[in-house]
Amino acid sequence: MPKIKSYTPAWLLPPTPGHDLFAPDPNDTQNGSSYTSKFFSKSVPRRTLARRGTEVFIAVGKEIRWADLVYLKERWEEKQAKARAGSRVKREDSTSPSDDELVRESIESGCAEGFRTITTSVGSDILQLAISPYANFLAVVTSHTIRILLLPDSSHLTAPSLDAIKPKSWTLGPTTHVVDRSPIASAIWHPLGVNGSALVTVTKDAVVRVWELSQKDRWSFDQPSLVIDLQKLADGTSLDQNFAASPDVTNKGFSPDSFEMEVASACFAGRGSGGWSPMTLWIAMREGDVYALCPLLPELWAPPPTLIPSLSISIVGNLAAIEDDPNVSELTKLLAQQQLDWMSDLDKQEPRVVEGPPGEAPTEVYTRPTKPGVVPRLQGPFDLELSPESEDDLDTELTDIFAIGQKLDTDELMMGEDEELEMEDVEGEGLSLSVICLLSSSGQLRVCLDMDGVQAQWLPPRNKSKAMGRLTGSPSLLTFQSMDILTSLEVAEDAWPMFSSDVTSRYSFYITHPSSITHISLSPWVFRLESELQGDSQAGSEFRIDLLVQGQSSTRERLYTNTSQPDSQLPLAASVAIRDPDLGYFLLSATPFDPIAVLFETPDDEFALVRSASPTYEKDAEVKPMEFYEPRPVYQPSHQFDENSSLPLLLNQLRTGRHKTVINQEVRLSPLTLQIFTEAHKILSDETLRLGKAASEVFRRCVQLQVELHQQINKANEVKARVEAVTGEDQDEPGEPESNNAFIERRLQNAKERGEALSQRIEKMRKTVSRATSRELSDKERAWVNEVSVLDTNLFGSTIPADGPSKLRQTRRRYEEIIRLRDELVEEAEKMGATGGEGGEESLHASTTDLRIPSELRKAKINQVKGLIERETALVDAVKARLERLSTVG
Repeated sequence: MPKIKSYTPAWLLPPTPGHDLFAPDPNDTQNGSSYTSKFFSKSVPRRTLARRGTEVFIAVGKEIRWADLVYLKERWEEKQAKARAGSRVKREDSTSPSDDELVRESIESGCAEGFRTITTSVGSDILQLAISPYANFLAVVTSHTIRILLLPDSSHLTAPSLDAIKPKSWTLGPTTHVVDRSPIASAIWHPLGVNGSALVTVTKDAVVRVWELSQKDRWSFDQPSLVIDLQKLADGTSLDQNFAASPDVTNKGFSPDSFEMEVASACFAGRGSGGWSPMTLWIAMREGDVYALCPLLPELWAPPPTLIPSLSISIVGNLAAIEDDPNVSELTKLLAQQQLDWMSDLDKQEPRVVEGPPGEAPTEVYTRPTKPGVVPRLQGPFDLELSPESEDDLDTELTDIFAIGQKLDTDELMMGEDEELEMEDVEGEGLSLSVICLLSSSGQLRVCLDMDGVQAQWLPPRNKSKAMGRLTGSPSLLTFQSMDILTSLEVAEDAWPMFSSDVTSRYSFYITHPSSITHISLSPWVFRLESELQGDSQAGSEFRIDLLVQGQSSTRERLYTNTSQPDSQLPLAASVAIRDPDLGYFLLSATPFDPIAVLFETPDDEFALVRSASPTYEKDAEVKPMEFYEPRPVYQPSHQFDENSSLPLLLNQLRTGRHKTVINQEVRLSPLTLQIFTEAHKILSDETLRLGKAASEVFRRCVQLQVELHQQINKANEVKARVEAVTGEDQDEPGEPESNNAFIERRLQNAKERGEALSQRIEKMRKTVSRATSRELSDKERAWVNEVSVLDTNLFGSTIPADGPSKLRQTRRRYEEIIRLRDELVEEAEKMGATGGEGGEESLHASTTDLRIPSELRKAKINQVKGLIERETALVDAVKARLERLSTVG
C-alpha cells in the first residue's frame, strides 16, 4: 500500500504554468455559468488525462494541453532560485514582472516553458483521451465523434514558441460516429494490433467496431475492418448469418435489448497475459450484465512470441483429452474442433516481419484466421455466483469494468526444453485465473474470478445449427469479494466511478469518484490463492481456502477526499499513475478547473542507484528527517469567486436586441419589463446561490483549519517533550542541565538498583513461602528414607531381619566383625601398655623377636585397622545426622 508523502506540489498550484494547464481559457467567449453548468453532468466517464512517459495530455473543453511535468518542475525550481537570489538585491521601487512577462522573457532568451496547446477539430467538449500502446496516436473522443491525432515529437515542448500546435489528424468514421448515431461508450486500443494501430470502439447500442489505422491508407479511417452488432449476435444461431450493424437508424424502434444491452464500458486484458485473455473483449452493460467476445482480432495482428505456442499446446491437449471420452457432449467436441481448425489455419501462415517503432524489436504479423469464422460467439450474460443481493438499483448499475488476465504458464510452455524463457516478472507472476472487477454507480466493487476460463467460441455452422439447437447454459463468474468504496452520504445517482491501472502491479488499481480517489490492491490474497491452487497437497486445501476467503481481503485506502458538499462537487478525471526517477511515484487527476496530485513514497527496490564500494559512502548517507505530520491537500478557493457575472452579457444582448429602447427608458410596469426582470433574477439567483455555497465552504474550511492547527500544535508539543526528555532539558531543578551521558548513567544506575531490590524481595518471599508450606516427599525421597531406616535397623537394631536384603545382612556381619576386632585390639593394647620398665620392654622385645614379624608390616596393619575404624565411625555419624534432619523436616 503506498504511503502518501504530500499532495499537489507547489509547481502545480496557481499562479504557475503547471496550474494553467488545467484551468479553462479565460478568453473563452462563453460566460462562466454556462461553462460551469456543462461540467456538472457527472453521469458520463471523464478520461481527460493521458500520458506518454512524463508527458501529459489534458483535455480542457475542445483543446488539449500538452506538457512535460519534469520540465515544468525544473523550470519552477529555477525561477524560485532566481527569485530568492533577486529578492536580496531588489530595490524598493521595483515592480515584480507578471507570469506572461516571465514566459515571454524565457522565450526570447531561447528557453520554452515545457508546455504547448494542441488544437483539434471537434464539435463538442472532449470526454476521453486514449493514447496508443506505442504512443504515436491519440484518440480524442467526444460524446459522439472520435478524432485521431498523430502525436508530435517531444522537441516541440522545448522549442522557443508558445503558438498552438495543430498536428495531423483524421476523423474516425465520418459517416459512422456522428451526432445522429449512438453515443460512444468506450474507445480501446487493441493490445494485439500491429504497432499499436488497431482501435476498438464500442457504442452504447452494443455495436463493436475494429479499426486498423494506417497513415498511408485514408480509407482505414473511414470504414472499420470488422463490425459486430451484439444484439444480433446474441440471437444468432449459425456462423453464416450477418451480424453487421444496420446502416439505417431512422426507423429504429424500441426493443428490450436496447435497454438491457446498453453498454457502460469495455476493456481488454494486458498484452502479456496468458491464454485467450489478450484477445478477449469484456463488455459491461449498464443494467448489470457482463459479456465476452473471444477471439476478437483485427485482420492483421501481432501476437507476443509466447502466445501462439501456448495456445497450440492448450488446444491440442484439450482435444486429446475429450476426443475419446463418451461423457463429453457433442457441443464441447464441436467447440474443440473449431479451435483446432482456427489454430490449423494459423499454422499454415508464414508470418510477415514488420519493423516496430524506434526502440522496439521487429514483430511477426499474422492474418486473422477465417476458419471457422471471423465473428466469435457472444458469451454471456455471465452468472455472478455468490454475488451479494441488494435492493438498491445503484448497486446493479455498472459504470466500469477492469480485466486482469491470467498469468502465462511458462512451465507447460517450456516442458522438455533445456533453455529457460526470458520474460518480464510481471508476466510470469500472479494468478492462473482471470480476475474481473466490476464497479457500480453506488461505489460497490465486486472482484470476480473466471474459474472456467473464457476460451474461443464460435456459433455452429448452418448444417449443424439445427442438430445442436440453441446454445444453452450461461457461463459464470465467481464473486470472490465485494466491498463498498463510498459511504452512504457520498453516493450520488449521477456519479460515474472509473477504474485506473497502477504502474507498480497489475493487481492494484485506482477508483476515481467525484468525492474521492481510492487505491485497491488484490495482492494480499492473489499469491496465497495461487499457491493453494498449484499445490500438490490436497489435504486440508478446502479449509485453507475457506480461511483465505474469510480472513485475507483486498487492501483499500482512501487517498483523496473531496470535502465539498455533494451537490457542489465537481467531477474528477480518471487518475493517471506515473513512476519516474525525477517525479517519483506520482498520481494525477483534475477537476475542470484545478489539478489534483498525490505523491507517494517510492519503494526501496525501485530506482536504486548503483554505487561502488567506498569507505566514505556511509558518511555521505542521507539522514531523513523525522516525519510527525499528516499530509493534507492544499485548500483552493472555489472557482466561483473568479468567474465573471453573466448579467453584463444579458445587458449587452438587450442593448443590441429588438428591445434596446427599453434599456434607456424609465422602468414601467409591462410584460416586457417583467420578462427582463425575470431573466435577470434567474441569473442573479443562480450566481448568488453558487457564491453562497462557496462562501460557506470557505467558512467550513476555516473552522477545519483551526481544528487541524490545534492537532498540529499538540503533535509538535509531543515531539518537543520527547526531545527535551532525551536532552535532559525537561528538568525543573535550577542550574545547568544534566548532560546526556550523566543522564543515561543515572538511569542505568537507578534501573540496576531497582533490579537488585526486586531480587531481594523475591528471595525473601521464596523463603517465607517455603517455611510456611510443607510439601510431600517424592517417590525417590521416600525410597531413600526407607533404605536409611533399614540400614539403621541392621546396624543398631537388636535382631537381624531374616527377610531383609542380602546386602544389608552382609553389612551387619561386617560391622559386627569390625567391632570384635576393635575390642580385641584395644584389649591387647591395654595389656601391652600395662607392662612397664625395661623388663617389660625386654620381654616385649623378646616376644616380638620370637614372633619374627617385621616392624614395618606390623605398623602398616595397625594403621589399616585404625583407618577402617575411623571410616566406619564417620559413616555412622553421617547416617545419624541425616536421620535427624529428616525427622526435623517431617
